[in-house]
Amino acid sequence: MKALRLGIPLAIFAVLVGFLFVGLYRDPREVPSPLIGKPAPAFSLADLREPGRKVATSDFKGQVWLLNVWASWCVSCRVEHPLLVELAKSKAVPIIGLNYKDKDAEGLAWLAQHGDPYTLSVVDADGRVGIDWGVYGVPETFVVDKAGVIRYKHIGPVTAESLQQTILPLVRKLQQS
Repeated sequence: MKALRLGIPLAIFAVLVGFLFVGLYRDPREVPSPLIGKPAPAFSLADLREPGRKVATSDFKGQVWLLNVWASWCVSCRVEHPLLVELAKSKAVPIIGLNYKDKDAEGLAWLAQHGDPYTLSVVDADGRVGIDWGVYGVPETFVVDKAGVIRYKHIGPVTAESLQQTILPLVRKLQQS
């Protein structure tokens, strides 16, 4: 009886230590998204450059595209921005910006100063669309296929490595299918 009373807490402790040990070796940027393999959440938002124009996810059906969540106040967005500008010049894939919890004037000024890699950028002033997409913070980048299904989510700044080894190969594969 005494062994049983001691064994149960010891077993629970061992399981918890196992979970903590596994957690130490996981990359925090590789947070699995429940949206991978599911249709992209629909939105209809104002275009940052043309506020009277509405842009919807349905506008991109039939093409592979990236959704990049960014903001003028985001320090990490400055890190990835030159890569996005270069990617846009290559015309490998349309990049749609989701200007997240930002003021329009500040977003426009930021793009004017740093370059505008976006085919278009939509305004998510209250962050509701970001919540629908499962955004943890900015920047985040999603790959969406021709059918409007999310195929990949990159948390944090896009790096040259992630772009060359993961994102662009996936985009090319999806464009061929």
